[in-house]
Amino acid sequence: MSAAETEYPIHPAMRPRVSVEELLAAKNVQPIRSLDDLKADTFESDEEVEEFIAFTYAERHRDLA
Repeated sequence: MSAAETEYPIHPAMRPRVSVEELLAAKNVQPIRSLDDLKADTFESDEEVEEFIAFTYAERHRDLA
């Protein structure tokens, strides 16, 4: 066995199995109860949204012509 093999094992160490419930409890997350829970204030106005959509559309179609 070389020095590199002893430093970096082929297989990573096994982690203990944790249930989904345990992971959620550890992160202190709450269930989504409505679409409002997913709402993000990314854009300050409808105008900003329209500018973003126009820019994205233009970028996606830029090299197609």
